Amino acid sequence: MAGAAISVGGLRKSYGGNEAVRGIDFEVERGEVFGFLGPNGAGKTTTIEILEGYRTRTSGDVTVLGADPGRPTPAWRNRVGLVLQECQLDPTLTVRETLSLYASFYERPRSVDEIVDLVGLGDKRDARIGSLSGGQKRRADVGVGIVGDPELVFLDEPTTGFDPSARRSAWNMIEGLKTLGKTIFLTTHYMDEAQHLADRVAILRRGELVAEGKPDDLGDRLGSASEVRFRLPPGVTVDQLRGVVHEELSASGVEVSFRTDNAQKALYQLTGWAERQHVELGDLEVQRPTLEDVFLQLTQDTSQ
Repeated sequence: MAGAAISVGGLRKSYGGNEAVRGIDFEVERGEVFGFLGPNGAGKTTTIEILEGYRTRTSGDVTVLGADPGRPTPAWRNRVGLVLQECQLDPTLTVRETLSLYASFYERPRSVDEIVDLVGLGDKRDARIGSLSGGQKRRADVGVGIVGDPELVFLDEPTTGFDPSARRSAWNMIEGLKTLGKTIFLTTHYMDEAQHLADRVAILRRGELVAEGKPDDLGDRLGSASEVRFRLPPGVTVDQLRGVVHEELSASGVEVSFRTDNAQKALYQLTGWAERQHVELGDLEVQRPTLEDVFLQLTQDTSQ
């Protein structure tokens, strides 16, 4: 189908005198993972509930899969999958029984066994929900959200409380959903998760969008500096480098670092000097601004 999966224009939502969402605009393309980020109180939940059809908007234009979520129909609901931040599944049912129950609510569900394997619960298909670990229960939540074979999946904080290994497994599962052609609207407080999974992200602050784009490009677009690090060669002092690198140098023992808006030029000057002096800059590395750096820069004054 042509057109964006989600299109939002001038969206506003007020609660009395409090304007939670202040005229935001964005689009989510079909088949992409879109990260919707912001500190607590930024208006994320309000926006998502409007997109899901569970909250009315004050004004603005919103279409989700070509329809107005403010007037949801059963046919539209069949095309949308929800994985809420907290789900309460029947603890007495097995994983397979749970997914079979939810599959029966849809016109054309995917194979239950296929979903069990996709969410990584193949060895737990006959285990009762109440016996699963927290991470396994979260996988079951995702299974419930996608068993109806939706075109669009809302994933709300899918890995909260996971250990590092479980998070990585969940990332693989989400990438598997994208491979199936699903559009994924992802919210997360883990910036490394958004940087790894999202094709594009939008950052919300005080009900307004303050940045949007590819995670790896946002730092450059916002003018955030890169950091260059290296070990000081034997016999070389920091003072000698001050005439080579025209940035403020920071030294801790033999570790030297500096921040620059033009990493290419700074590296050219630094490595050219090292070659002429026949010295080696050990552990030389350049770290571009991460999504977390950008997020903190844009939201630290309103984070709670």
